[in-house]
Amino acid sequence: MNMQALMRQAQAMQKELTNTQKVINETEFTGKNGVVTVRVMGTKEVKEVKIDDDKEILDDVSLLSDMVLLALNDAFKQVDKFKEEKLGKYANMMQGLM
Repeated sequence: MNMQALMRQAQAMQKELTNTQKVINETEFTGKNGVVTVRVMGTKEVKEVKIDDDKEILDDVSLLSDMVLLALNDAFKQVDKFKEEKLGKYANMMQGLM
């Protein structure tokens, strides 16, 4: 393969990678745990924490804190999985070029 073709392929891959990263960043993920629902972006920026009006849960701050933490971790795991699915092919491509 000549250098010009290799450079074109690298530039095309870079553009595709940039577009894929933009899609990931703009995707919204929802994590849930009982009465707690959180929305986060692919950047892991928390957009919303919603707590249902459950008097029993609201009276137990420790339990509520745990539920928020579990909901956030659920959403972050979704982000990581989505990112791995979308970006994993680029890691394989890079190995093929070396």
